[in-house]
Amino acid sequence: MHFDRLKRRELITLVGGAATWPLAARAQQSERMRRIGVLMTQAADDAVAQARYAAFLQGLRRSGWEEGRNVRIETRWTTGRADAVRNSAAELVALAPDVILATGSASMGPLLQATRSVPIVFVHTPDPVGAGFVNSMSRPGGNATGFINFEYGIGAKWLELLKQIAPSTARAAIVRDPAISAGIGMWGAIQAAAPSLSIDVTPVNMHDAGEIERALTTFARASNGGLIVTGSGLAIANRDLIVKLAARHKLPAVYFERFFVAAGGLASYGADIVEQYRQAAGYIDRILKGDKPADLPVQAPTKYELIINLKAAKALDLILPDTVLARADEVIE
Repeated sequence: MHFDRLKRRELITLVGGAATWPLAARAQQSERMRRIGVLMTQAADDAVAQARYAAFLQGLRRSGWEEGRNVRIETRWTTGRADAVRNSAAELVALAPDVILATGSASMGPLLQATRSVPIVFVHTPDPVGAGFVNSMSRPGGNATGFINFEYGIGAKWLELLKQIAPSTARAAIVRDPAISAGIGMWGAIQAAAPSLSIDVTPVNMHDAGEIERALTTFARASNGGLIVTGSGLAIANRDLIVKLAARHKLPAVYFERFFVAAGGLASYGADIVEQYRQAAGYIDRILKGDKPADLPVQAPTKYELIINLKAAKALDLILPDTVLARADEVIE
């Protein structure tokens, strides 16, 4: 009798244990692999783009998403060229990802042409309402939301800063990508502010390095010139060339991000874009957990940074006003 009870107890334990194995296996399988698409408008070997991408991955890890364990990340790197961006956008959408990270306004148009259903989170995309990417900042309404780096009106502030730093500036070349909405919008804002600052502005359209070099060399032949570089993937890809040309032709220049100044440029005024990539990872986490892009408000930067390079100023024989230096968040010497 005792032996029978013992056998029965062992059998129940054995059967019960066996029953838990499929449950444990199912629990592991229930965390299904999700897929994130990433459309980068820079080259894969670009140091700035890599720093941004690393911040994005770091943000995902903080939210519990690790590549190979519970998420697969499909990344497409371009060099800002419109055809490469279009092709990469189509490739990513064809993979039917759960969500796509879009970098810059150059990637948003092609992605929205390819899909109105796959959720999209964008970063450093100016004026998404004016560009038609979302219905409003507070209620995006469609399949896209994200983080802006500035409104187009910042273009007027760049021009004001150029005049403060180099008061003799009477002409300014505005480097822009005319193929994206940001290139059109920022040019409009700068053009509107120019008369009040007594500056004649000339657009320099970017398509390739040769065009940039020819245009700036021609522009620099006349005196009292300055330079403003507006945000785009092409500007990032050609940053070393643009900074070199500004120095060669002694053009005081204002840029849209810090890394131009770190590379030897004169001044920049803009937001911390690397932080936006971490924030974007937070929005993607929320979407993967069930939130809809239509309900996630588009967010603007809470702080803009003024960066000054004193070595560049000295090379241009500029004496920077104390008022500008006092406002600077960082001074590179």
